[in-house]
Amino acid sequence: MTDWATISSLATAGATLALAVATFSSVRSANRAARTAERALEARLRPLLLSSRLEDPTQKIIWADEHKTTVGGGRAAVEVGADGTIYLAMSVRNVGAGMAVLHGWYPRPEWLSGIPAPSDVRHEDPERFRRLTRDLFVPAGDFGFWQGAIRDADDPLREGLPDAIAARRRFGIDVLYGDHEGGQRIISRFTLAPAADSSWLCSVARHWNLDRPDPR
Repeated sequence: MTDWATISSLATAGATLALAVATFSSVRSANRAARTAERALEARLRPLLLSSRLEDPTQKIIWADEHKTTVGGGRAAVEVGADGTIYLAMSVRNVGAGMAVLHGWYPRPEWLSGIPAPSDVRHEDPERFRRLTRDLFVPAGDFGFWQGAIRDADDPLREGLPDAIAARRRFGIDVLYGDHEGGQRIISRFTLAPAADSSWLCSVARHWNLDRPDPR
């Protein structure tokens, strides 16, 4: 005799299992699509700073104390004021797809010996970076500038810099920045090196992603 109750229960269980499998597959597919869309959005917002091109226009830069200077494409400004204030600036270019918002910086005077190689020295904790007095913005596919100053004689960030500047020896600046939504933070390490004339050249040595895996 056919047990229709058992058959009905098994059929219901089979249908429920099939629905569960279909739902699980659908959720996985939706999650993959969401992650893909998220990565695509991040790619459209992601900035990446390099030194600007040598043919980029000269920029005029002014600090809060009214100190003024100019910096040409691919170059940096390194100046010491009458009161001992160290003024630093670099012409940079954003080769990423999103606007770069510059947040802070940290000098690397220990590079003077060249050992270890500049790119092998790990960056400092972002909390130790000197925050900019104002946010600086560099549009995607365009050039802009970074600027900083060290005014106090006992500022710990000052150590080693006056000697490097006076002797025109290479040193570095780590720049912290991210996208305009506050994410995708990156630290880019710039090298400042004396040029044949009295100016300084800047170039990039290394990038670190803080909010996503590094490519290396």
